[in-house]
Amino acid sequence: MKHWYNLEAGFKINKEDLQKAGVIVAFVLLIITMVIWVSDEITKPLILGFAAIVGGYMALNIGANDVANNVGPAVGSKALTMTGAIIIAAVCEISGALIAGGEVVDTVRSGIISVDSIGDTKVFVTLMLAALVSGAIWLHAATAVGAPVSTTHSIVGGILGAGIAAGGFGVAHWEELGQIVLSWVISPVSGGIIAAALLFFVKQAITYKENKKLAASRTVPYLIAFMAWAFSLYLINKGLKKVITFDPLVAFAASFVIALVVFMIVRVVIKNTLDKLENKKEEINKLFTIPLIFAAALLSFAHGANDVANAIGPLAAINDALKESFVFGGKASVPFWIMFLGGLGISIGLALYGPKLIRTVGSEITELDQTRAFCIAMSAALTVLIASELGMPVSSTHIAVGAVFGVGFLREYLKKRYKEMELKILEDRKGENAEEVKAFLEKFRRSSVRKKAAIIKAIDKKKAKKEAEALKDYYVVFAFKKKDKKQLKKVYQEELVKRSAINKIVAAWLITVPVSAVFGAVAYFILSSIWL
Repeated sequence: MKHWYNLEAGFKINKEDLQKAGVIVAFVLLIITMVIWVSDEITKPLILGFAAIVGGYMALNIGANDVANNVGPAVGSKALTMTGAIIIAAVCEISGALIAGGEVVDTVRSGIISVDSIGDTKVFVTLMLAALVSGAIWLHAATAVGAPVSTTHSIVGGILGAGIAAGGFGVAHWEELGQIVLSWVISPVSGGIIAAALLFFVKQAITYKENKKLAASRTVPYLIAFMAWAFSLYLINKGLKKVITFDPLVAFAASFVIALVVFMIVRVVIKNTLDKLENKKEEINKLFTIPLIFAAALLSFAHGANDVANAIGPLAAINDALKESFVFGGKASVPFWIMFLGGLGISIGLALYGPKLIRTVGSEITELDQTRAFCIAMSAALTVLIASELGMPVSSTHIAVGAVFGVGFLREYLKKRYKEMELKILEDRKGENAEEVKAFLEKFRRSSVRKKAAIIKAIDKKKAKKEAEALKDYYVVFAFKKKDKKQLKKVYQEELVKRSAINKIVAAWLITVPVSAVFGAVAYFILSSIWL
């Protein structure tokens, strides 16, 4: 019976793999059909067909890896189910790509390498194709080990490696690469600081209050309105810039009006909702569920509009280069079929292989609830907005994951700090009535941060040091030595933020550009020697 069960389980896994393979085969056939449809105006349709398949493979890997940053916190906090998140993200990703994704980031002409140093169409096509191959392979490998990495850095590394292979080290603009290296620090640190600051504010304004419902009724409408303003401005500046362009002041005013309307509506909804909730932190968390769903959708839309360029940008350049009317050095046009390929590929990759990275971002780094996930989503939008205004290079992937780290480290710090405070109170009150000590601790836990500090400051450190046997029914050991306290800190540290996840992700970030550059160079030499 046991062997039959194992055989049945194995069959189910194989059946699932076959279904995924069937979807991918259908996707490839669709790509081939699209290439045949436009082949009349292409000088080398076989090369375009191969490039389109590689571009589709890149899009699949973007969906499997990068989209997790948008929906992972919502899934980890249980605001969305995995299925719901995948459906919402897939629809919004492809919508963002088709509606607002026409503004392709021309990575080659952004200053990574000198196009003038290439000067040959065949070399240019081979370079772009090698960059796609290397970026896709690296993303595939990172997804396999569960490490969310920057797709932009992956494609930049591929172009750098292929460019050096094609024209030597002189074609690279190393000062631009220095900015990319700087973004490895700026992006996660900025995202972490903003997310931690937002969470700390929410804790002080709501969570630490005795009457959490009253505090929530006063604070949550402003938080959601602030989110509406941030995401409106984010979408206007980043997601919809191809559809319509606003003056910065007009964009700011439009997003402010949207936020004001949202505030008026949300204030009434929050008031009615709070009447049905208990005065508990877990209940207050429910107020952030709907905003989180909208945040996941809007982030996915903006991601589809912007990061689809990592898959279709090089493909669009190859498509232009293979036309008889191609003029070297011009800006690549983006036909609808390429845009559709990118958006659809991202959505399919998310549906088939996205859950692994969604779980990594949503629950494997640190435990998330709706409030923490809300702060992470807000941090992602705010950091990109601030960085755009200051002209700083940032990675949306690094920002989102850095925000998760920031929330986890804040929780870790507060847990250790409050535990040390409670230990100090217990040591000071040894010998007193257990019920009174317990009541005092409960009062201390409900107090604001300022009151907690005042209570600790007022403790008389000269009280008797005798053990109070009566306390043993409620607590284990309170007379901790320094060694014991250090061990306690370590336990809380490991419990709230997984160091193994940090080490794996940071290592993947650091090697993304150099590894994808090596892949790009190797792919260039292979492709140029085989058929170009």
